[in-house]
Amino acid sequence: MVVKTIIMIALFFVPLLTLASGMVTEVWLLFLLYILSGLGMAGIGMDVMHDAIHGSYSKNKKINTLLSYTFNLIGANATVWKIQHNVLHHTFTNIEHADDDLNAPFFLRFSPHAKHYWVHQFQHIYIWFFYGISTISWITTKDFVRLKRYRDMGFLNEKNEYKKTLISMIAWKLFYYSYALVLPMVMLPFSWWIILLAFISMHFVTGLLVSIVFQIAHIMPANEFPLPDAEGHMNDNWYAHQFATTSNFSPNSKILFWLIGGLNYQVEHHVLPDVCHVHYKNLTKIVSETAQEYGMPYHVKKSFIHAIWDHTKMLRMLGKKEILSIDKAVLTNF
Repeated sequence: MVVKTIIMIALFFVPLLTLASGMVTEVWLLFLLYILSGLGMAGIGMDVMHDAIHGSYSKNKKINTLLSYTFNLIGANATVWKIQHNVLHHTFTNIEHADDDLNAPFFLRFSPHAKHYWVHQFQHIYIWFFYGISTISWITTKDFVRLKRYRDMGFLNEKNEYKKTLISMIAWKLFYYSYALVLPMVMLPFSWWIILLAFISMHFVTGLLVSIVFQIAHIMPANEFPLPDAEGHMNDNWYAHQFATTSNFSPNSKILFWLIGGLNYQVEHHVLPDVCHVHYKNLTKIVSETAQEYGMPYHVKKSFIHAIWDHTKMLRMLGKKEILSIDKAVLTNF
């Protein structure tokens, strides 16, 4: 974890420091350095921040807290993510209106229970663009919108907690924009709009990678999208729910496992979220055998490409209004 952390942070900062030095004079090199930084940004998000905010990076809480700030350092906010991901997503996985990962603009439909619009029939085509710009939305407006919504939901209810978080968020974002965008604009001999495009390309790479990795774990044909009963209760226990709504992919790829922080073992992560991702591969046999013993599903796709393909099919199915009436067996084999 330490070696990986150093590599990912260096991959993010070294290209930006090179840009800030003012020595870059070629446009192609400008874009290349920003894109490399985008790969490092994705690495920080999936390999460092994710474990740190879950409290699984280290047994030392102070180290987890310190490394959770790497998320703030790349323009997002650790407090908002902890509520969105740790609390809402991990507790209410794939439950419409409760799992905040399913909440999307009207032109995207991630659940068969979400309202259908005619434009959804094309979402499997245009979704990749919106995955790409997702982190741009994240660092500009989404964090602020979610912070206010979470306060209204009853989170951040300690004295002045919302105000302090808001001020901290603004300060971190100003710091991020200063070193990642403004400083290169000052130091480099390019028009501002060229540097802005390169900056956006960095985020497009990050957004596309991160969105795909997280989405193919849950928005899949074999996964369930359960709803509570009339009294607001779920029928399954929490562990059964996680098995039913989560999917692994590419379990035999050591390279992918290292690069994306073990997130190809999403089932292990969801049933054991407080375990560091370096242990997921060694836990798969225990977890899969436990699922079989208790008659629970253990979803896995053999490759990354296969998972993306099935995710695309699921998006296409969700674009069809008739999906609610389709039998689950048909849905799975679509």
